[in-house]
Amino acid sequence: MRYQLLGRSGLRVSEVCLGTMTFGKEWGWGADKHESFKIFEAFADAGGNFVDTANRYTEGSSEKYVGEFIENDRDRWVLSTKYTLKDRNDDLNFAGNHRKNMMRSVTASLKRLNTEYIDLLWVHLWDNTTPVEEVMRGLDDLVSRGLVHYIGISDTPAWIVSQANTIADFRGWNAFAAIQFEYSLLQRTPERDLLPMAKALDLAVTPWGAIGGGALTGKYLRGEKGRVPDHSTRRNEHSSIIAQTVVDVAAELGVTPAQVAINWTRHRDQVMIPIIGASKEQQLKDSLGCLELKLPEEAIQKLNAVSQIELGFPHEFLKSDGVKEEAFGGLFEKLDNHRG
Repeated sequence: MRYQLLGRSGLRVSEVCLGTMTFGKEWGWGADKHESFKIFEAFADAGGNFVDTANRYTEGSSEKYVGEFIENDRDRWVLSTKYTLKDRNDDLNFAGNHRKNMMRSVTASLKRLNTEYIDLLWVHLWDNTTPVEEVMRGLDDLVSRGLVHYIGISDTPAWIVSQANTIADFRGWNAFAAIQFEYSLLQRTPERDLLPMAKALDLAVTPWGAIGGGALTGKYLRGEKGRVPDHSTRRNEHSSIIAQTVVDVAAELGVTPAQVAINWTRHRDQVMIPIIGASKEQQLKDSLGCLELKLPEEAIQKLNAVSQIELGFPHEFLKSDGVKEEAFGGLFEKLDNHRG
């Protein structure tokens, strides 16, 4: 296991993060406490120190399990959890990004985790209601009180994240050090704005869904059962072609499809820390095999080609040769070092 800095911070985290949405069976799938501990122990034995949970995962069981698993060596672990999602029905203030829910949710998470502090608190997703200033000031207050050490944001448009960190920098508040969103061979749309923004703002990226809910392991090509419904975007004709390519590349390299899919998300010129989860110990050990794999350039190009997306406007427009010539008159060709 190697380690990376968490974006613009000095925090050292393992090069993959353990996702614990599978810890608990309250949602009708996942791992019981015994199997969850085996998964956790396998991650620890591999040198991992970065673990991710959330207030709503398995109705609180995930946080409770994680809290128990790390209690004997709490300071070794970089513990991240999230707030935003509702954890009481029929009460409007038990959900959202606003200060009241933020403070209440963090207090409840600290109790379930049985810890005095959270290393990294994520805004789980944007509610399109709460002012950015309210969110950033509330998060800054949590850091000032020592209840939270670092902050991150998940599943939010790039322009909002940019606005939030710009305001935080201007006000002298703590800013986001990391961002989390879905990114895989089946979901490459973050390449339009989210990934370039993260690189420009020095945010660590912790992508979830690297194996597409299991679709990129080839299990559905083999007719196996799973949680991804038929004809979803992860199991349509195009997705099946991508999954088959992953399977073929894995066979050529003598590794597993999951290792290929996870490793592909890491091949970018910026900090990429995939979140890997499992409902069985062996699944986690298989995913950890990605750390020993280096994808050949030929394999990367093959995967890129089969999963390619259109970047859309204005990206396609700006990079077209016609626009460059008409607008800039060959300027870029005359510059030795330009940003493209």
